[in-house]
Amino acid sequence: MKPLFQLRYRNHVNGWLLVLPAVFMISLFTHYPIGSNLFHSLFSMGTVTRPEVFIGLENYSYLLDDEIFWKVLTNNLIYSMCTVPFSIAIALGMALLINRNIKGRSLVRMAFFTPTVLPMIAVANIWLFFYTPEYGLFDQIFGIFGGDSHNWLGNPDTSLFCLIVMVIWKESGFFMVFYLAALQQLSPELKEAGLMEGSGRWYYFRRVTFPLLMPTTLFVTVNAVVNSFKLVDHLVIMTKGGPDNASSLLLYYIYENAFSFWDTSYAATLTVVLVLILAIITIIQFVVVEKRIHYQ
Repeated sequence: MKPLFQLRYRNHVNGWLLVLPAVFMISLFTHYPIGSNLFHSLFSMGTVTRPEVFIGLENYSYLLDDEIFWKVLTNNLIYSMCTVPFSIAIALGMALLINRNIKGRSLVRMAFFTPTVLPMIAVANIWLFFYTPEYGLFDQIFGIFGGDSHNWLGNPDTSLFCLIVMVIWKESGFFMVFYLAALQQLSPELKEAGLMEGSGRWYYFRRVTFPLLMPTTLFVTVNAVVNSFKLVDHLVIMTKGGPDNASSLLLYYIYENAFSFWDTSYAATLTVVLVLILAIITIIQFVVVEKRIHYQ
């Protein structure tokens, strides 16, 4: 009994020693920053002459009355509800297209994936040229058909949707790779059986292909949602949240408070809210979507 107990104890210790580096790194770069932000959100903004003091939940009370916060949160929800489903749908469509035996498939695949490898700063500058009034690509095209010049990024009604279109173009190719890999893992016998049963292409996709792609869809959805709350590079280059916060997102508002207004305490409060939103969305995805997943 004693050697058996020693063997189990040794295996237990060895297991913890193996995962200890990963636990340390996750705690250092994930759990500690979250705890630190939660701690600093309970203090006032400190200056050189006036150190920060404990104020409890006053920052959270101020946040509830902050009109700009609700504005950028609404923008972010619209941004997420547009970029996530459209990016996933386009990615799936592109993967289905290049998974078929078509002419120039390698060239088409490269064209679809090219936006993914471009840095967001470069993409923002490219699309900034597209949206430039009078000289931009879109105004040049509309001018051919007699259309008027339009200040796409300077109009509160269009600035956010201009960013949405750019992000969909940028991210669809990245998600396409995961769908393409998943499609190539599907057994060809399933398609042969479907053809023998007389199922149409749409029926086979709806009843067989898409249910088997649900694990990939869950993975892609989680990444797309996180990306929709963490991207800020394009805002710095294209609109800086304007005009009148019409295109500002939650992470950019955090950036403004921390590095433009130097109100790190309120920025920490906003960060806690952002982490909480992402945690709730992720839990819902894994609880609700996980039940509809079909594994091979």
